[in-house]
Amino acid sequence: MAEQFAWGSDRLALRFEWADDAPVRVTGIVRGDRDLPVHAVPVAEVVTAAHGRSPSSDRLAHTALGALLRHASHREEAFDGGRRLVLTQAAAGLETDTVLEIRDAAPAAIRAHLTVRALAGPVVLRSAASLTMGFTAPAPGALDTWRRLHGVSDWLGEGRWAVEPLRGRDFPELASELTFQDPHGCWAATSDGTWSTEHHLPVGGIESEAAALALVWQIEHNGAWRWELGEDVEGGYLSLSGPTDADAAWTRRLEPGDAFTTVPATVAAGDDFEDALAALTDHRRAARRPHPDNAAMPVVFNDYMNTLLGDPTTAKLLPLIAAAAGIGAETFCIDAGWYDDSGDWWPTVGEWLPSTTRFPGGLGEVVDAIRAAGMVPGLWLEPEVIGVNSPMADRLPDAAFLQRHGQRLVENQRYHLDLRHPAAVAHLDAVVDRLVAEFGVGFFKFDYNINPGPGTDHDAQSVGDGLLEHNRAHLAWLDAVLDRHPGLVIENCSSGALRMDYAMLSRLAMQSTSDQQDFTKFPPIAAAAPISLLPEQAANWAYPQPEMDAEEAAFCLVTGLLGRFYVSGHLNRMSERQRDQVAAAVTAAKTLRTEIAVGHPHWPAGLPGWTDPWTALALRTDASDLVSVWRRGGPDTTDLAFPHLAGRDVAVTTVFPTDLPAWDTAWNAATGTLTVRAGGAETAARTLRLTAR
Repeated sequence: MAEQFAWGSDRLALRFEWADDAPVRVTGIVRGDRDLPVHAVPVAEVVTAAHGRSPSSDRLAHTALGALLRHASHREEAFDGGRRLVLTQAAAGLETDTVLEIRDAAPAAIRAHLTVRALAGPVVLRSAASLTMGFTAPAPGALDTWRRLHGVSDWLGEGRWAVEPLRGRDFPELASELTFQDPHGCWAATSDGTWSTEHHLPVGGIESEAAALALVWQIEHNGAWRWELGEDVEGGYLSLSGPTDADAAWTRRLEPGDAFTTVPATVAAGDDFEDALAALTDHRRAARRPHPDNAAMPVVFNDYMNTLLGDPTTAKLLPLIAAAAGIGAETFCIDAGWYDDSGDWWPTVGEWLPSTTRFPGGLGEVVDAIRAAGMVPGLWLEPEVIGVNSPMADRLPDAAFLQRHGQRLVENQRYHLDLRHPAAVAHLDAVVDRLVAEFGVGFFKFDYNINPGPGTDHDAQSVGDGLLEHNRAHLAWLDAVLDRHPGLVIENCSSGALRMDYAMLSRLAMQSTSDQQDFTKFPPIAAAAPISLLPEQAANWAYPQPEMDAEEAAFCLVTGLLGRFYVSGHLNRMSERQRDQVAAAVTAAKTLRTEIAVGHPHWPAGLPGWTDPWTALALRTDASDLVSVWRRGGPDTTDLAFPHLAGRDVAVTTVFPTDLPAWDTAWNAATGTLTVRAGGAETAARTLRLTAR
């Protein structure tokens, strides 16, 4: 006889069912008074050397162990700010705990991980999914009404999203019911190195208007991961995982008594994609490491982008410092090159001692000028790498670096530290502590510009497992740094946003969203960023230049306004009027901070396309809606959809710029549509506020 119960909140609960001859499966998604039966698949899916899949496939699902596991117990426990469910199953000499967590402040999101323990052994793990569940009704044609949302990135082209029907080329109707077996294939997104968001993104979604349901998920890991969507005879399923044998050369051997815990993953639910993403946004805020910067969000000036480009000197910095203070910046970060005497800063990183040739009076002279101007001093670091020409390359032992077959891995003139090794950790701790103590650094930009590949075979059961343990050691190192320096603000950067995952972003204050230097190409990156991270963490470069006209400069500044305001540019070469425009944008950014920190993203022009002539990002709050709108050629008029404001009168005001001609707007209350007409400039942008009356 089957047993069942539902667990979660009134916003999202999962119904679990099991029997003496069946494992624990999710059989329903419950939201308020709506109970959607779903295709039942085992919630714990594990592949070992001794137990593969049935039928044979490359899926995370359909594992022999998943089918063999049987319910042993379940319990609920409280933790600070939420509740936790532990579902224990056992079979074939191992035991699994499916651990689900829900936070009081994010009741429509459930975080999951899986712990596997060897009761008899050895057990050789090849994959272990953090969570597997069905999402469609168990009926023929269940995928017909569903769409998938997925994103890809590249250096300079981060966060390019697509919405596509599930039924189609990847999920044709196969008549697999005639074979009495589920299909073999699936649609998977993967990452197999340390650039966790180099191509596929660990965030994705599915939605169905007919089912009035959307699910959005994220895998919270700074290394290799996999998520997949699959269709079975009875419906569709979703599975979320960290590294696997097939994708990332990962295996783990467990002796009796040993345990392995997967990386965490979170699923959020809503009526549609934006509603589900709002639930995931709430989870991101609730699960984030507490830090005063989470609310303070000081404006940062960084000297790199389209400005000094890794060539800082005292003579170049002092005028920029004065200009940055004049426009209201609160932090000034000296970017790459501050440590280099050779003139070639790329392969010399690692010792992190200030250059004497760049700063004849010492770096302290520049840092003192930053502090005297009322700003917090910041420095760029790329902590995980040692340049091949750095003195540290010879001082640290080989065991402190990622290796293959006894040789250090070299990538683009850098060695990669292995943060499992105490010498690597001690070196980085000494660097951070020295710079904080000696110069009073209160801000670090942590960059990361190489990907060493699947991992290391030194002191590791497998290449992928060596990388996983390094990834986890890296997170532990970050936690320890922030424990020692609780007021320190750290920016996450990785050749722009090639490691833009929640494992990093749950700890660090802000994220550089791109290295894109063409200001006209930044709007789709900025507009899509809140799918992957909190709006208040999204540092979209605002880098106006003296040679720009007022509309072009405003375009640059609008790009940064609905995120973490991040300024660069040759401010010291600007006219007084130009600097006044930048100062006005900084003032606007400061007034918007509290709203950005509670806002939920909305895309009134649809998800941004790379070449769309019009792009828009809105943030919804209880009081009003903020929307940034960019025009890049095309017609001078566009329609923006605000369906949640339909039926209401709305006042539209300009937040920025207010010194340029206002755009004409017309509000259609019946449809919830705002029509915007730009002025004469084809490259222009405005940030507006919509207030319902």
